[in-house]
Amino acid sequence: MKSSILDITFMNISVVIPLLNEEDSLKELHDWIVSVMQSNSFSYEILFIDDGSTDNSWQVISELTQTNTSVKGIRFLKNFGKSQALHAGFAQATGDVVITMDADLQDSPEEIPELFQMITNQNLDLVSGWKKKRYDSVISKNLPSKLFNWAARRTSGVNLHDFNCGLKAYNNTVVKHIDVYGEMHRYIPVLAKNAGFTNIGEKVVKHQARKYGTTKFGMNRFIHGFLDLLTIWFISRFGKRPMHLFGALGVIMFLIGLAFAFYLGIDKLFLNPTGRLITERPQFFIALSTMIIGSQFFIAGFIGELVLRSNKPQPRYFIKEAINLAI
Repeated sequence: MKSSILDITFMNISVVIPLLNEEDSLKELHDWIVSVMQSNSFSYEILFIDDGSTDNSWQVISELTQTNTSVKGIRFLKNFGKSQALHAGFAQATGDVVITMDADLQDSPEEIPELFQMITNQNLDLVSGWKKKRYDSVISKNLPSKLFNWAARRTSGVNLHDFNCGLKAYNNTVVKHIDVYGEMHRYIPVLAKNAGFTNIGEKVVKHQARKYGTTKFGMNRFIHGFLDLLTIWFISRFGKRPMHLFGALGVIMFLIGLAFAFYLGIDKLFLNPTGRLITERPQFFIALSTMIIGSQFFIAGFIGELVLRSNKPQPRYFIKEAINLAI
């Protein structure tokens, strides 16, 4: 028991690797990481998070755990998504610095030592990789990615070039204080900033051409990404005060409707009493609609405040089995 406590206390690096159907690359990636760790004399652990693979990925992970006690594995009951896989890895990571990377060999473990030094020596909370030179298709990935990153910078205020790069480094405190749920793995730097971790750096990293298999992401990830961006923008601005948005819109809409109703009343009573009925005038429907919409906005803000105080979104996943971990 004493030795395990010491291991946890002095663990330098935890490498968290979410994966889906990457059986061909896992052994090579493991050997590459181990080589880097040994050459730099790092104490380490490698956490493979199998997000419901249907190939032999879990079998490969099991074999790696038998030959290397620093390898740990978590297997989900089904595919829950990258965000949930990262959350599970973050919950188990014990290293002072937590490195995340993809399992497809497109992220280079050779970047780990410098990422580690940036966190420890420059007192950064988070370092995000920037794949400045990419080997992906220009039309299907590069251009949409540039547009996506531009929009993310403008709306979040976090000045990073590549939000979606899987290669990132974190101070352990950061990963223990953020909840990565839904599809928010793209916006972990924004979640960290919102939690108060503002020392965020960036490093240009190598992007390797895919060696095995095919990409698991299509064009729909950019659609989902922009929708998630709207969500994270709203949460960042009004997540703790939804009434400030919906209540303000509700009051404005209600006052517009009330002004039209007041105008109709004055006009009918004093200016044009023999004119058309109020219900035959378009201003009546404007007044009615805006007052109803305003009331709905206000109620939505009130309900949002109640929900905020009674509930909190939690990552949802179910672990089928784990190796070398007490879960």
